[in-house]
Amino acid sequence: MAYTVLGGNVSPFVRKVRVFLIEKEIDYEHQPVNPFAPPEGFRKVSPLGLIPAFRHDEQIVNDSTVICRYLERLHPKPTLIPTDPALEAQALWLETYMGSFTRVTGPRIFRNLVLNPLMTGSEPDEAAAQEVIDGELPEFYDYLEETLGGAEFFVDGRFSIADIAVASSFVNLRHAGVAPDAARWPRFAAFVKRMHARPSFAALIEEETPVFGKRAALLEA
Repeated sequence: MAYTVLGGNVSPFVRKVRVFLIEKEIDYEHQPVNPFAPPEGFRKVSPLGLIPAFRHDEQIVNDSTVICRYLERLHPKPTLIPTDPALEAQALWLETYMGSFTRVTGPRIFRNLVLNPLMTGSEPDEAAAQEVIDGELPEFYDYLEETLGGAEFFVDGRFSIADIAVASSFVNLRHAGVAPDAARWPRFAAFVKRMHARPSFAALIEEETPVFGKRAALLEA
């Protein structure tokens, strides 16, 4: 039984699947794929050209949410997707919510501060990123702070796919030197730090930092 995750390691969605596999203690291979310059024939694996794609022997599965549910059915322990319908719906909603979050932060913060400078040698577009950080992120932070409340985890007081989905997107902001203000959003800021300190996340952050995470030092200044 061979598992392969196809996709660039800095993608929040690829990272989500890899953390899921690590938390399940499932061995897998990671095959880097740049969706902007994919290998020949990649569309036969991923019809939309998106990452991650997932190969299980001869079976191909696409979309991070679908992949994680596929793995949960094959490896139900430890439980990372709630079995109760209402709790599963909460977790699925947070995955969907973080997809919207990533569609804002990816192209308008991470790309402006990290990817474009890395790929083109240009200066980071601090002004464009700051406009989003100041104008749009607080609404997301408010919602996540309120939804988390005083709990350690987002759904049913237990670590789940919801926590993985939330924390994965915040790795990219960490690489960009951006984090929620702990004075304004103390519970959520503490959550992000706890999640990124988990061995599953910490290993991938360490892998990515030499290339993508140079601005993370700004968070320690």
